[in-house]
Amino acid sequence: MPKAGHQDSTVLTDDELRTLDAHWRAANYLAVGQIYLLANPLLTEPLTPAHIKPRLLGHWGTSPGLNLVHTHLNRVIKARGLDALCVWGPGHGGPAVLANSWLEGTYSRTYPSVPRDAEGMEKLFRQFSFPGGVPSHVAPETPGSIHEGGELGYSLAHAYGAAFDNPDLLVACVIGDGEAETGPLAASWHSNKFLDPVHDGAVLPVLHLNGYKIANPTVLSRLPEAELDELLRGYGHDPIHVTGDDPDRVHRAMAAAMDDALDRIALLQRTAREEGVTERARWPMIVLRTPKGWTGPAEVDGEPVEGTWRAHQVPLAGVRENPEHLRQLEAWLRSYRPGELFDAEGRPVADVLACVPDGSRRLGATPHANGGLLLRDLPLPPLERFAVPVDKPGTTLHEPTRVLGELLEDVMNKTSERRDFRLVGPDETASNRLQAVFGASGKAWQAGTLPVDEHLDRHGRVMEILSEHTCQGWLEGYTLTGRHGLFSCYEAFVHIVDSMVNQHIKWLRTSRELHWRAPIASLNYLLTSHVWRQDHNGFSHQDPGFVDHVLNKSPEVVRVYLPPDANTLLSVADHVLRSRDYVNVVVAGKQPCFDWLSMDQARAHCARGAGIWDWAGTADGDRDPDVVLACAGDVPTQEVLAASGLLRRHLPGLAVRVVNVVDMTRLLPREEHPHGMSDFEYDGLFTTDKPVIFAYHGYPWLVHRLAYRRTGHKNLHVRGYKEMGTTTTPFDMVVRNDMDRYRLVMDVVDRVPGLGVRAAALRQKMADARSRHAAWIREHGTDLPEVADWTWTG
Repeated sequence: MPKAGHQDSTVLTDDELRTLDAHWRAANYLAVGQIYLLANPLLTEPLTPAHIKPRLLGHWGTSPGLNLVHTHLNRVIKARGLDALCVWGPGHGGPAVLANSWLEGTYSRTYPSVPRDAEGMEKLFRQFSFPGGVPSHVAPETPGSIHEGGELGYSLAHAYGAAFDNPDLLVACVIGDGEAETGPLAASWHSNKFLDPVHDGAVLPVLHLNGYKIANPTVLSRLPEAELDELLRGYGHDPIHVTGDDPDRVHRAMAAAMDDALDRIALLQRTAREEGVTERARWPMIVLRTPKGWTGPAEVDGEPVEGTWRAHQVPLAGVRENPEHLRQLEAWLRSYRPGELFDAEGRPVADVLACVPDGSRRLGATPHANGGLLLRDLPLPPLERFAVPVDKPGTTLHEPTRVLGELLEDVMNKTSERRDFRLVGPDETASNRLQAVFGASGKAWQAGTLPVDEHLDRHGRVMEILSEHTCQGWLEGYTLTGRHGLFSCYEAFVHIVDSMVNQHIKWLRTSRELHWRAPIASLNYLLTSHVWRQDHNGFSHQDPGFVDHVLNKSPEVVRVYLPPDANTLLSVADHVLRSRDYVNVVVAGKQPCFDWLSMDQARAHCARGAGIWDWAGTADGDRDPDVVLACAGDVPTQEVLAASGLLRRHLPGLAVRVVNVVDMTRLLPREEHPHGMSDFEYDGLFTTDKPVIFAYHGYPWLVHRLAYRRTGHKNLHVRGYKEMGTTTTPFDMVVRNDMDRYRLVMDVVDRVPGLGVRAAALRQKMADARSRHAAWIREHGTDLPEVADWTWTG
């Protein structure tokens, strides 16, 4: 295994070593300049406090290692003619990646106001972590990036997502040793059991061990090398070590390690693609050990800095006020010999650029990091082929997700050659009734198989791993590099990726403001096995709050849909799979559900997002409603329709309007969300002065939050899930949470003026039905026949 100090000196020629070192030193110089300098970028005069930023922000400690990796990736990309992408995992590695993007010219091409000369260098320095500038971490503004560096743990999953179905792509992934301590990163090591050497690209992990986090040592850096090797080999990798602090030796060792790793990758791919080898590949990786803050100040104020946690952020903190710190900063910057690296106009000299690839092979210019440039529309079939017949509402039942599975099978078939659609989920494809897709593609799997296994496929595009984090990371990497996908998950456990979806939403919001980033396919969630039907699992599997979480985020990016039946689910799925630059959340049941709308009606209703179901109420066009029964979600819709039927039978003179909401963002004011209704539209639908009884799929207060500014909000009464759950019958779940048909009728009696006395007997009858239900399920273990056998008879 190559190690610094133990490597044949002939791997690099002296000229190659000189130019690689020049590029690395230039990148280090630019990284330090971004953290400290407002002016005097080429040190054409002695540094003064006026040249220093008033607030010193940024992270130096990881930058030299990232610069080393970038420099050596440039070398192999250019020498081998590779198409490559790099995912930069260490937090706040922005100075390094920005420096390299500027050196290779892609930054100036993307932002012409920051040219590759002294003027541009000063702008590059000034804008970093400065008001109106750019963040201190790798972000959407950074050319060549697909990975937000603000949160740790997701880099390796993103890298694999980018490599899937990209057979000619090398995805390097730099993993920080602090990041390596996170649960999401630990699970991501198993992604190599899903990487198909025939149809997928390669991932080259580079585990960067510089020893420290913000203030503590890192676990992996303190493991003995033999123990670390055992761990990494257990994950299925062959580690190649590069260790040291002498630049010449490290350059030689890193060059040898890169060549060794890429030779092994080429051999694995060739034997799989040309010779049909099916044995699971053991992919190489690089373990890079260099000092934290390498080449920075060795000591500050009598304390060691280089190689310690003190190098993590800003090694010299008092530069404006402390003359000795100012002197040390100038000595530090001049140690890179900028006069050898940049000409009089501030342009990088030939030696600095000798290793840089050309055109789109530059890491900052690869189209794979701007996936919208590569994106093709999905070949979605006509929905009529999968629509269920609805001659009369509420008389037939289908499992909505099973119907959707047939559409997804067609999409899988139509993309079998182009391979740009994947279905991911944590071991739940069949459980969520989507198993029709196995007719088009099996489940990706490179590990061992047994005769009892089903649907495992070395070349499959259905991906199951019992890590929601990894599923999310795969799909993010896949869509960010120009492909399409769907994430199917149990509703209660999608919360595991709350923080990840936060980051992706922020990425999309920022990307939409950058003219050069082309729109990418939306990240689509299908949440099923939902709160109202957990017959086997019970309370632990009951949490509909992901919708609340998502609707707190940037309104221009997020969408939430609750289709009430199979045909509306088809219509919503068609829409979200065609959409761009959104996070779409679709909540739909997998249990048998009544069919309410024909395909044409479903399309029209979904296009409206919310609308009146005239056939379900008793208020006609010439009469204002006395009460509005609103619903969102499949089970709430059924309960509202059942309540409407009871009111029709027991209070035939009452004018009832039924409103169904598919798109939850329609409830917001138009000023707050692009899908929001104007006050005129909202008031026309819900009235300004009539009681509105709203049965909602999730937590009731979300509806109040969305509609609190509406004129009629004081008349709004919402029923939904209120953390009353257990393993019980389907109807008992809605009774426990006071969203059942009988309670809704009682709410109408309580809230419509004049009904309290006139309909007292009906209210009592409804309360008695709830009591009868409680006794029945404890004796029989099933729901009341009048509930279990109910159909719409309106």
